[in-house]
Amino acid sequence: MIGRSIHTIYSPFVWTKRMLNALSNGVKRGTWYSLYDKVFTKTNLRESALSVIDNKGSHGVDQVSVSRYESHLSHNLNILQAKLKNSFYEPRSIRRVYIPKAGTDEKRPLGIPTVCDRIVQTALLNVIEPIFDSTFSNRSFGFRKGLGCKDALRTAVSEMNSGRMFVVDVDIKSYFDEIDHDILMDLIKAKISDGRILNLIEMFLKQGVMEGIEELDPEKRGSPQGGVISPLLANIYLNPLDILLESQNLHLVRYADDFLIMCESQEDADKALILVKEWMSSVKLRIHPQKTRIVDMNQVGHSFEFLGYHFERMKRGCIRRWPKAANMKKFKDKVRYITRRNNPHSIEIVCEQLHIYFKGWFQYFKHSMHYKFQSLDGFTRRRMRRILKKRRNKKGTGKNLTDHKAWSNTWFESHGYVSLYSMYEAEFQSLRS
Repeated sequence: MIGRSIHTIYSPFVWTKRMLNALSNGVKRGTWYSLYDKVFTKTNLRESALSVIDNKGSHGVDQVSVSRYESHLSHNLNILQAKLKNSFYEPRSIRRVYIPKAGTDEKRPLGIPTVCDRIVQTALLNVIEPIFDSTFSNRSFGFRKGLGCKDALRTAVSEMNSGRMFVVDVDIKSYFDEIDHDILMDLIKAKISDGRILNLIEMFLKQGVMEGIEELDPEKRGSPQGGVISPLLANIYLNPLDILLESQNLHLVRYADDFLIMCESQEDADKALILVKEWMSSVKLRIHPQKTRIVDMNQVGHSFEFLGYHFERMKRGCIRRWPKAANMKKFKDKVRYITRRNNPHSIEIVCEQLHIYFKGWFQYFKHSMHYKFQSLDGFTRRRMRRILKKRRNKKGTGKNLTDHKAWSNTWFESHGYVSLYSMYEAEFQSLRS
């Protein structure tokens, strides 16, 4: 697998050499026993707590913040260990909030567990993740240590370069909310026989929900987005689909619930889509009828979107990519905020703030068409000219030739502006040399 070994998966605070050997050679009857005591070891709980502290995040329904929990860390972990050891531990309800859904006016629910529950979920994840990860497909890239979006994108491009130009673009409707608990637990029981581990997982699946001051009934299905363990559970649920598609020699590229099937012909693509629909129905999932489609990337103007990128067949026969519309809007919204007219900072500090944002954004989208960077640079400089005009008590949008001459591209560079296009040139000059 891409730049990955078992050492990137397991937690050295949990997984001994004996356990690693069992992971490689197999265990009796294919299921793991006696795992629960590994969850509440002092080392595992402490390392899990430090991980949660590093990730920061918001408080849960108990109003206990990360910093407050950390201020009495040893005491809190001693109490938590005792509860787990004596099977007194019960997770609190999750705090439900709604966050904007990228590219739409919709909002999606996010469940925030308490700091304590996040620590337990992390400790549990450290114990069980390697057991399942070792069975996952090499074509599953989402929420797996040592893998990421770039690996999935690289694989999708490689598949098209190999002639698989019929892309089955599948969208699962409300995936995390639709996961069936019984089916999921059966998949987990196939690998784990420790009753207390299974009980702990079920408790997290059936946590209550607090929305504002109202307590809702526990969800009968779904895995709350926001839980530490939810991404692993989501991958476990879809793993049988990965295996099924690979058994049919179909080329999958999956990142969590976002996936493509790359085919050589329309016939293969049609068969793949029928197979996916049948499997989805069998596990009580639904495909989004408007968003799921087959795209022939041999045809000029045909396109699909995957992991933030827009892929399109151009007139000259090549396939180009650039940030999809929602990501372009997000970029411009961030730039608008930094370059707001009432920004009190000097233009040098504004340029510095932009550079900090640009660096992270560019590293993900650096494989886009170069003219997209030029366009975004032009937009950003116009925004800064607006600031400068306001400071001279002048009106205008900063688009005319006079403004361009007064504050040229070179002028901005001399004041610390590092353009996206210059980053692009530097990146690909280094690759050519």
